[in-house]
Amino acid sequence: MVLEFFRKQKYIAVQPEPVSRDIPEGIWVKCSRCNEIIFSKELDKNCKVCQKCGFHFRASAYERIAMTLDEGTFKEMDTDMLPVNPFKSAEYEEKLQAARKKSGLNEAVVTGEGGLQGFQVVIVVMDSNYMMASMGTVAGEKIARAIEAAAEGQKPLIIFSASGGARMQEGILSLMQMAKTVAALDKLEKAGQLYISVLTDPTTGGVSASFAALGDIIIAEPGALIGFAGQRVIEQTIRQKLPEGFQRAEFLKSHGFVDMIVARTELKSTLAKILELHLRGEK
Repeated sequence: MVLEFFRKQKYIAVQPEPVSRDIPEGIWVKCSRCNEIIFSKELDKNCKVCQKCGFHFRASAYERIAMTLDEGTFKEMDTDMLPVNPFKSAEYEEKLQAARKKSGLNEAVVTGEGGLQGFQVVIVVMDSNYMMASMGTVAGEKIARAIEAAAEGQKPLIIFSASGGARMQEGILSLMQMAKTVAALDKLEKAGQLYISVLTDPTTGGVSASFAALGDIIIAEPGALIGFAGQRVIEQTIRQKLPEGFQRAEFLKSHGFVDMIVARTELKSTLAKILELHLRGEK
C-alpha cells in the first residue's frame, strides 16, 4: 500500500514496459576484424570492404562481376553445365543440392565475357559459397573452356581464384582438372594473350598449385589466405615453426610470389591500366 502511494505521488520512477523492436536480418553487418557495425548498403557501396579497418569481406561470383565489369556488358558462358556424381554417392548428391540452395549457382565457377572500361575480356570467377569453390570436373571444364575462348577470341583473361582445393567426392577426376586448366593456359600463351590472376581469400589446394599461380600478372587482395596445405600440416611435416602470417598475401608479395596487392575498391581501375599497357605493347 505504501509503495503504491508513493508511485501515485511520482516519488518513485516507474520503468516503462520494454518495446520490442524487430530489426530484419541483413540490415547490419559486424566486421570480423575490428568489430565495427556496418550498414549493409554502405558495405555494398564500398565493394564489401570495411571503411574503418579495410577488411575485405568475401564476395559472391556475381558481386565480383558487378564490381569488375561495365554495367550490362556481361554475357555468361556454359550456364547449363551441371556437376556430375561419378561415384553415385547419395551423400555427395545431398551436398550438391545444399550448395545450389546456398549459392544460387549450378557450379562453383561463373564464366563469361564482358567489358572492363571499354576493354573486352574473358572473366572467370570462383564462388566460395558453393562447396568452398572446390575444384570438380565441371568446374575445371568451365574454366578450361573460358581459357580456350580467350585464346580463340584473342581476348585478355582474368581469373578470380577462391578455393578450398580439390573436390574429394570426385576423386582422381578432380585432380585431373589441374592438368586440364594448365594445358588450356598453354594455348592462351601461344595465342599471345594476357592472363591476369587475382587471388582472393582463400586460394588454396590444387587451384593455388595450378592456374592461379600461372598468371602473367598475379594480383592479391589484402589479407587473402594463399597456399597449398594448411599451416598446421606443414609444421607437422617439416617439424618447424612457421612465421606468423606466412600464407597471407603480404608475406607472399614480400617473397616474390605475388606481383601486387590491390584493394578491391581500386581493383577495376588497376585492371584497366594493365589492359591499356598490354594493348599498347601489342601495337
